[in-house]
Amino acid sequence: MLLELARRLCAHALPLYRAAVFVRTLHPNVLGRGFIWHETTDKVEVNAAAYDFLQSDQYLQSPIRTIFTEHGEVRRRLSERHCPIDFPVLEDFRKEGVTDFLGLPLAFLNGEVHAATFATRRSGGFDEAEVAALREVASPLARIAEIYAHLRKSRNILEAYLGAHAGAKVLEGHIRRGDGEDLRAVLWFCDLRDSTALADSMSRAEFLALLNDFFESVLGPVLEQRGEVLRFIGDAALAIFPVGDDAGAACRQAVDAAREAIARMQAANARRPRALEFGIGLHLGDVLYGNIGTPSRIEFTVIGAAANEAARIEALCKELRASLLLSRPVAEHVPGCRSLGAHRLRGVGAPVELFTLQLQNAGR
Repeated sequence: MLLELARRLCAHALPLYRAAVFVRTLHPNVLGRGFIWHETTDKVEVNAAAYDFLQSDQYLQSPIRTIFTEHGEVRRRLSERHCPIDFPVLEDFRKEGVTDFLGLPLAFLNGEVHAATFATRRSGGFDEAEVAALREVASPLARIAEIYAHLRKSRNILEAYLGAHAGAKVLEGHIRRGDGEDLRAVLWFCDLRDSTALADSMSRAEFLALLNDFFESVLGPVLEQRGEVLRFIGDAALAIFPVGDDAGAACRQAVDAAREAIARMQAANARRPRALEFGIGLHLGDVLYGNIGTPSRIEFTVIGAAANEAARIEALCKELRASLLLSRPVAEHVPGCRSLGAHRLRGVGAPVELFTLQLQNAGR
């Protein structure tokens, strides 16, 4: 949208050198995004800012902060001899040959104020008619930016709380209780051991930080291998690797993620005064992927025997002194697996043969 806007403004003889839109968002890791068009490249560059950007000199000494907080315009006619250079970025613009800078507030209907900026290198800068035109453009630009911002926020929130695939399903309209689809997937269940004793030995804030560190270590690889984290259950988590057309590929992705999770936990444990013990259970099976719950409070997850069996497999990690256990349907797609024999899973009739990886460290 910004690219097309800049091109149309230039086609109507506005001497633009640079146009940008800065919009804050709602995301666990991203404060906001900047969309910047340059005449020299005729492309839009997109930059994301983390929350620590709010404390940086780049932000604190920027015209964008002034627009965000004071909700007014910022104009600096850089070609004029006595123009104040009260923001460091203006000196950079002047070195690029910018003669006029205009920053405008983008007022959203919900009261938020974001920003758009325009710059020119034409001698003498923008004339008053061009400034009036840019002010006129700012109002519909704010409406469009607000629509995209709300869409982005919705997507961010759903991805953060449900995962990318489940979030997309909800946005597509799968929001009624009972909506779902049959899915074949590798089920991943992981659990931190002895968490009650750990929680009793430290403050709630310290235990929360410990849990977050644990989940980052073991579930980061899941996301990197294109798995989907569906839910957190206290100190445990459920994830899936949808099979698609290739069950073998999904199984190997899950095992690669498990290997990396174990490696990261070993590295983290080397820095801890007390090593954390954990288990990962992998199982391949069919589940129902959809909404369950009450009429007014629902959750998007997987249900079925395979999901329960994955949790039961993980529960045997401590007994079998293995940090990773695989069912036969997973192990047969992964080289280097070692059988640990048949074992009974709680609530499952027939014994199930379980496997681990060769040379795997036991449960640590």
